[in-house]
Amino acid sequence: MKSEIINQPLLVLVGPTAIGKTALSLTLAARYDCEIISVDSMQVYRHLDIGTAKATPEERGSITHHLIDIVEPNENYDAARFTVDALKTIRGIHRRGRVPLLTGGTGLYLRALLHGFFPGAPADEQVRQELHRRLAVEGCSKLYEELVSIDCISAEKININDSQRLLRALEIFYVSGIPWSEHLEEQAKQSPKIIFTNLLQIGLTCDRDQLYSRINKRCQDMIDAGFEDEVRNLMAMGYDKSMKSLGSIGYRHMIGYLDGEWSFEEMQRLLARDTRRYAKRQYTWFAKNVELHWFQVNEPARIVRFVDEWLAQKQK
Repeated sequence: MKSEIINQPLLVLVGPTAIGKTALSLTLAARYDCEIISVDSMQVYRHLDIGTAKATPEERGSITHHLIDIVEPNENYDAARFTVDALKTIRGIHRRGRVPLLTGGTGLYLRALLHGFFPGAPADEQVRQELHRRLAVEGCSKLYEELVSIDCISAEKININDSQRLLRALEIFYVSGIPWSEHLEEQAKQSPKIIFTNLLQIGLTCDRDQLYSRINKRCQDMIDAGFEDEVRNLMAMGYDKSMKSLGSIGYRHMIGYLDGEWSFEEMQRLLARDTRRYAKRQYTWFAKNVELHWFQVNEPARIVRFVDEWLAQKQK
């Protein structure tokens, strides 16, 4: 497939949830005349605000943000669709003479954009619903054994409790007869390659205790900001808890409380625990990206100097 080369600057800021990406992205965007592109698989959904920690309306008013609030909660949105939307947005920002700043924590979306994504992996709503029914009856372990027997390569890369990816792998196989691993292999052969020649990727980090403290505070702030009312309103609007968007961290926990599955205190505990676990998975994902330059979250001045030097060097 023909490659496209993009020579204009592209800045990337990633890191685990609650690390402080939003605050730094606003600082960088103001300094370097950026428009921000969200790399977050949940912030694309309208009405999911508190639980996805979107930038506030005031923050989005001061800096242009993209790919936030672009689909309804009952729509499917994935890495392939993100790649199309992000590339279109990047080109538009470059035409306006500004710098795109990609920021978020969804590593799959970033990888799909920077390294290509094969959009041919099929989907089928009836197959998906049947797999969800089986998951509720048989559990993850049984379906995981099934995946091992038909696509051991994908199974090795999927946690046995990662129901979303487990069901997706089974869906692809039962719709197409081809394992997900083979679809991904085909991706490398057929995806149009976008080559960014002027790219800087920054990762934010901090020590584990500090991150966990940030996560615990984020979860409490969500509750204090009216997260329960937000989820109640989503239910009142007719959105079903089985939807992908409401199966995400935070929303499934609050729905569990509202359904009487957990007490309020247990919901809070599980929300913080599962958010911490998610942050660990994000670190694992980003550790595979050798192009990331890692910085401590408490050294913004050093990050600014680093970006200054990068832009100055590119302009020579």
